[in-house]
Amino acid sequence: MADVAIVGGGPAGLSAALFTAKNGLSTIVFDADGTWMHKAHLFNYLGIGSVDGSAFMATARQQVDDFGADRKQGEEVTGVETSNDGFSIATDDGEYEADYLILATGANRDLAEDLDCAFTDEGVVDVDVSMETSVEDAYATGAMGRTEEWQAVISAGDGAAAALDILSKEKGEHYHDFDVPADAEETFGAMVDDGE
Repeated sequence: MADVAIVGGGPAGLSAALFTAKNGLSTIVFDADGTWMHKAHLFNYLGIGSVDGSAFMATARQQVDDFGADRKQGEEVTGVETSNDGFSIATDDGEYEADYLILATGANRDLAEDLDCAFTDEGVVDVDVSMETSVEDAYATGAMGRTEEWQAVISAGDGAAAALDILSKEKGEHYHDFDVPADAEETFGAMVDDGE
């Protein structure tokens, strides 16, 4: 059983996975590789000068993998439901259990409907500021909760917000994921690029 299951391997899902895995929660990501990022070229993403969307995704996946997330590349989720201890996730390859569920499936809201999440009058998943749905410990990110206001930066921020809310619940207090140069040196060794 994982602490966190994430359905979707685009910017929102991988951002959530980065935060949860980096901070010690067992994290499984179902990445069917249906992200719109393969059609994108980023130059409106803060900190990125210009990068092909697929190259960005390769870097993001490697980053998540390096922090220990269990990424199920190409394994498509066929259903989700609540269970006594959290959530049950069904795929063609098997079933998985997790305490928390983050849906990051773009504009496809079918899994949120399967969970009986509340929807707004505009037809999007009703989420709070931390991206939590009406189903406790289930989150919906990016285009799932937005009407035609989509962009990768928003999605990545939504994934991070969901992950930080989960981390806060797990730690019993507001959690802040803010690294300093000493953290980077401890994690990666001597720094090659000091930002100058």
